[in-house]
Amino acid sequence: MLVQQGALRSDAIDRQLACTLAGVAGALNASAFYSVGFFSANMTGNVSSLSDHLALGEWHSGLFYFTIVLAFILGAMLSTLSINIGRRRGARGIYALTILLEASLLVVLGGADLWIRGDFRIPVVVLGLSFLMGLQNAVVTRISDARVRTTHVSGMATDIGIELGMLIDIAFGLEPDVEAGPIRARLRLHAETILAFLVGGTIGVLLYRSLGGYLLWIAAAILALMAGAALARTRSSPGKDRFEETDLPNDL
Repeated sequence: MLVQQGALRSDAIDRQLACTLAGVAGALNASAFYSVGFFSANMTGNVSSLSDHLALGEWHSGLFYFTIVLAFILGAMLSTLSINIGRRRGARGIYALTILLEASLLVVLGGADLWIRGDFRIPVVVLGLSFLMGLQNAVVTRISDARVRTTHVSGMATDIGIELGMLIDIAFGLEPDVEAGPIRARLRLHAETILAFLVGGTIGVLLYRSLGGYLLWIAAAILALMAGAALARTRSSPGKDRFEETDLPNDL
């Protein structure tokens, strides 16, 4: 799931990656809201809240929402820089290593959630998770050439509406039938991703109610196992172990 990139990926691999990481993201996002009352990956809602607080002159609250958005952006930036460095060095497992970094930081954040008390706990948990969601979303965006997103559902819900509309036109003969197969594949990907996010969020809240911050360690273990399997594959699979220069996008 974390080895092939872009056109080398199959629909099945994309669905496996999307459902696994969307389930983890859903669990973390929903449990964060249950625990501290903030969403860590919903940047649309956070920017809207920021604008609301700014309009009302509530500068302190507005600043916090701004830092949530900034943390998400910084996570995506760090992810991109690490991937670019790895690809320039021909590191075939760079995507897996970046997910392993997310898992390691999630262990630290889980400890913070368990041991920090008082008002300081809320910004640590929210900003930490927002940073990690940005990091994760950048990984799956890069490896799938933007076909997969896992930390939020607005774009995927839009895609589902577009794909359903296209399939209706195809059914009435208004669009070429040859496009039906790829559209159905994308529709399945987006629908399963949203379902995984929903199921993950539900399970995440239930587990957080019982286990508290240990949920973050469970999520970290899932990510670590996923990354470890990908790294093992890069060492054992035949073929090229390094990216060729022609594999690098022009902006690297």
